[in-house]
Amino acid sequence: MADHTSPLESGQLLSPDIPMLTSPPPPPHPPNIVNGDGPQQVILVQVNPGEAFTIQRDDGQFQCITGPAQVPMMSPNGSVPQIYVPPGYVQQIIEENGVRRVLVLPQTEFHPGGHSPLHHPPPPPPHAHLQAFIPHPHIMHHPAHLYSGMAGGTGDMNAQYISQYHPAHTTIYSEQDTHQPHGRAAFAHRDERASKTYERLQKKLKERQGVGGGGGGGGGLALSKDSPPPSPQKSRGTPPTGGDLQNGLGELDEEAKALQERLNSICKPVVTDIQARGASLSWLAPLRTESDKEPKEGEEIPSEPSFTYEVSVSYNGKDGKYKTTYSGVELSATLQDLRPATDYHVRVHVMCNCLQGVPSEPVSFTTLSCKPDTPSPPRKASGTKSSLVLQWKAPCDNGSKIQNYILQWDEGKGTSVFEQCYYGPQKQYRLTKLLPASRYSFRLAAKNDMGVSEFSEAVPIMTSCSVPAAPQNPELVQPGVTWLCLRWHRPAGSPKEDDISYVLEMEEEGSGYGFQASYDGDELSHTVRNLHRSTTYRFRVIAYNAEGKSNPSPVSEFTTAPDRPTCPCRLSVKGKPHPTSFRLTWDPPKDNGGSDVTKYVAELSDDLSGTFQPGSSWNQVYSGLAMECLCDGLSPGCSYQARVHCISAGGESPMTEALQVQTPPVPPGPCLPPRVVGKPKAREVQLRWAPPLVDGGSVVSSYSVEMFAPQAEEGREVYQGSELDCTLGSLLPGRTYGFRLRAANKAGFGPFSERSDVTTGPGAPEACRPPHVNCKSPTCAVISWEAPHCNGAAVSEYRLEWGAAEGSMQICYTGAALSHELRGLLPATSYFCRVQALNAAGVGPFSDAVLCQTPCSVPAAVSSVHALRESEMRVESRVTERVEDEEEEEEEDEEASPLLYSPSTCLGLRWEAPCSHGAEIMSYLIDLGERQPILTGPVTKYIIQNLQPDTTYRIRIQALNSLGAGPFSHTFKLKTKPLPPLPPRLECTASSHQTLRLKWGDGPGKAQSTDSLQYHLQMEDKIGRFISLYKGPCHTHKVQRLNESTSYTFRIQAFNEAGEGPFSTVYTFTTPRSPPAPLKAPRVERVDESCEVNWETLPPMKGDPVIYCLQCMQGNSEFKQIYKGSATSFQLPSLSLSTEYRFRVCAIRQCQDAPEIVGPYSSTVILLPPRVDTPGASSATGSKATEAQKPKRSLTDEQFSFLIIALLAVTSILIAVAIQYFVIE
Repeated sequence: MADHTSPLESGQLLSPDIPMLTSPPPPPHPPNIVNGDGPQQVILVQVNPGEAFTIQRDDGQFQCITGPAQVPMMSPNGSVPQIYVPPGYVQQIIEENGVRRVLVLPQTEFHPGGHSPLHHPPPPPPHAHLQAFIPHPHIMHHPAHLYSGMAGGTGDMNAQYISQYHPAHTTIYSEQDTHQPHGRAAFAHRDERASKTYERLQKKLKERQGVGGGGGGGGGLALSKDSPPPSPQKSRGTPPTGGDLQNGLGELDEEAKALQERLNSICKPVVTDIQARGASLSWLAPLRTESDKEPKEGEEIPSEPSFTYEVSVSYNGKDGKYKTTYSGVELSATLQDLRPATDYHVRVHVMCNCLQGVPSEPVSFTTLSCKPDTPSPPRKASGTKSSLVLQWKAPCDNGSKIQNYILQWDEGKGTSVFEQCYYGPQKQYRLTKLLPASRYSFRLAAKNDMGVSEFSEAVPIMTSCSVPAAPQNPELVQPGVTWLCLRWHRPAGSPKEDDISYVLEMEEEGSGYGFQASYDGDELSHTVRNLHRSTTYRFRVIAYNAEGKSNPSPVSEFTTAPDRPTCPCRLSVKGKPHPTSFRLTWDPPKDNGGSDVTKYVAELSDDLSGTFQPGSSWNQVYSGLAMECLCDGLSPGCSYQARVHCISAGGESPMTEALQVQTPPVPPGPCLPPRVVGKPKAREVQLRWAPPLVDGGSVVSSYSVEMFAPQAEEGREVYQGSELDCTLGSLLPGRTYGFRLRAANKAGFGPFSERSDVTTGPGAPEACRPPHVNCKSPTCAVISWEAPHCNGAAVSEYRLEWGAAEGSMQICYTGAALSHELRGLLPATSYFCRVQALNAAGVGPFSDAVLCQTPCSVPAAVSSVHALRESEMRVESRVTERVEDEEEEEEEDEEASPLLYSPSTCLGLRWEAPCSHGAEIMSYLIDLGERQPILTGPVTKYIIQNLQPDTTYRIRIQALNSLGAGPFSHTFKLKTKPLPPLPPRLECTASSHQTLRLKWGDGPGKAQSTDSLQYHLQMEDKIGRFISLYKGPCHTHKVQRLNESTSYTFRIQAFNEAGEGPFSTVYTFTTPRSPPAPLKAPRVERVDESCEVNWETLPPMKGDPVIYCLQCMQGNSEFKQIYKGSATSFQLPSLSLSTEYRFRVCAIRQCQDAPEIVGPYSSTVILLPPRVDTPGASSATGSKATEAQKPKRSLTDEQFSFLIIALLAVTSILIAVAIQYFVIE
């Protein structure tokens, strides 16, 4: 078995919630009993490849062994171990030549539902919470060779199944003979279906025998060797004949038949963890049947097909309707949303490759009882002002009778705090001594033997109230023509909780019927409809509740609104229309709607096009009581539409039909002045004009043009016609003429337009006189000149030329003004100027040039300012200091050290001298903003002292001469450097026994490219000196190579471009204790049925003793501690010969003033089960195999170290000899 898979590795761990199935299979092969006469019975079970065998060990756990393997079993009391057989088969013990055999044979008569005559099926594991090994899926079905091999009779077993007895590899097989829970057989339901199948097949067989003339025995039916074997599900009773099976599967091929038989062999599921509303379900995959051919030598083993499982549940009995609750590939499922205390039947069937097996035998279970369901809220059965009678219905008891009900109330406080007011079995309760018109909240719960249900929702219930008081009289909200909207108020003094309804009564004036109810409800407003217009009605309100009605309210009288009137009649024009007005008149409406007309409104359309589209706009022209109006402000010769409507208390009447009116035309209005077309010529002018804006209501037929000669008061007509332009000749050049225009239509000529002046034939102007220059300031001069003769055309503009030299003047002004002011001139500078006139005819000549000089002025602005570097500040400071020493103290030593200015409190400036503008610069003024300005001499370099560090200053400079101060320069910013930084706070963020991670500041752990602030970390050594550990911009540092449980002292300093800051206070951090070092893998040696484990020794750690912890893992279980102490070896007795063991060890440091420190575990060492010889080996070779199985002794650590030292010594000697021989000699 050394070459086979370990049984522990092939099994699967079973969770405590899923117990083992209750029907273990028979052994895969009939066992052989060896040495039957001794006090102990030993059998060897041959497990073939692809099969599995399950045994129960002495500790109660099940162990699964897969083939090929030989399993020796021993019975300690000398009896034959239990061999479980399937239903329909019995075991028979035969003794031949001192050897006992157990044969499994079919019964001649098998009664479904009965138990095996020899043994009962074993129960589940006695303790579900212990770990157990789940059987291989194949072992829950009966291997195919059992049925085919035993159906033929009681033939002898092959000799290969009888093996030699090996006393060193025995397994205790405990005998148990218990029944299943609930006293039911494991295969009861399955055997009923198998019995029905057997009866149906038996009937078919008899019919065929009667037709074919063949006969058959009345006992069990024998299977043909060539027919496919039946599925395990159908083999529970007497096996049917192979012919019948072939008829049922004749349409399928060999593989499909085998797969269908395998799907039909599904076992019934196992139900565990049954709760009130759920249960867990598990099952096993179907086993390969006999028809699945085993692969020949050299052929590949076919892959396992993929199965899909469907679980169906019925709560109407075994034969009721089943409902699918799960479909998937898992071998377990959880049933949820079940009913408490209800019987359920569950079955499972398998599907694979479009084939579906028959459902398994259903398994029944009953859910547990639980507390009742949440009851419905209580309801009010009856009540008075001071009492309430509550009733409720019983909820579902969930399998346990309801014993009592718990009724709670909030005592009318309106809070969420409830108190118990009733506890008992009744379904109603009466509460007394309550307050009238009060709201109480109640909730209900039910109680049975399983517990108390959840409380129902809180329901508010009110007590009755007294008869309400009489309400106030109703109020009118809004009247209508046929309706009135009324409202009223709740009676005074009535509580809010009282449900009050209202009755609105109405009486029509003069009807004689009295008050009639028109509304009954709980609203505080109502609209009464179907009333008459302009009619008075009387109303009153009565309030009532469950106790009765109140007195009627005072009576209110309201009148409905009147209806709107009809439109006025006979709209017409009174008299003859005028060009700008006409008068309208009309008659009153035939029906005024029940109220007098308050006013009439007349409207006139403003659409002058005469089309009068439906969307034309209307303007109101009159509003009043008169029945005629004057429409004025109209346009002559236009058509208008007029309409009228009236307004009364009932609303507006409809509009009358539109009346069309035409006004007579008038002469046209004035035209715009005529304009000149093109450029006027010397003796000819072309004029053009536009039609008048107002044509007077008629088309313009002709135009008349009058001309006024120069200096003439009266004009003469020069053109009359219908055209819009004309050309006039015989004019004088350079003269101004006036023209005016008028238009005419069928009503006559209109007024003249405004006069338009036109000048003809202008000439170029003459030369101007020399201009006059007046210097207003050093930078500003005013040039003026006189207008020349225009030569018939007015001067349009003048051109002024200005320059520092007579031959390089440039135009500085162009315009019609006779003077110009020049700015931006340079002080104390000579300039030349001249002027020229232009008109429409051309350009005149320049005047004579004039020379002028500007006066002196203040200096110009400083244009270029620079900041001094630190080296330049030192040179300047040294020179300045020497000058001061010579002037004040000549006897002082000239070689004294110069004063160095700090860049944090000083700024150095240099600038270029500006233009003096004719007066020498005497000093400069430096403006620093809020500080006092600094006045210097005629220098171009200066150092500003006593400034604030790390501060930005806005600086500007101004030059001064005898005439005053010049403008300031542009403002520029300079910043002093900051003071050296303060040290940050130092923290320890992580520590180990050899390292400390320190952090300071709020920045990131890594340095940034823009960091200007850097840090210097120091640590105190053993003699009290501080040594440097780190210098850079980072905010963290890891100190390594430290000693455990040792205090270290640190300090830190920050520095930047301004300098180094002070050191921080001293910080002390302590490293923790170190854990023990990891151990090497322990050494394990097997001694008979025990083993001895040894491991290396660790010395004490700084006075702390070291102990050891040894853990062991058996099979696939978890590691468990088997030893803890100071020894370096341990002996584990009573090893299982078929189990694999794993060992690991760790060291534990026992600190005197601290808890224990556990070191890491060593690597795992595996102890394999001992090797077992094959059955065919002889006894002569057994001793040699035993010697070969003995483990070889490996070198100890001391021996291995000595061997390495010896090899190094020999290598060193050889190298020394080689050097002596080849190098020295």
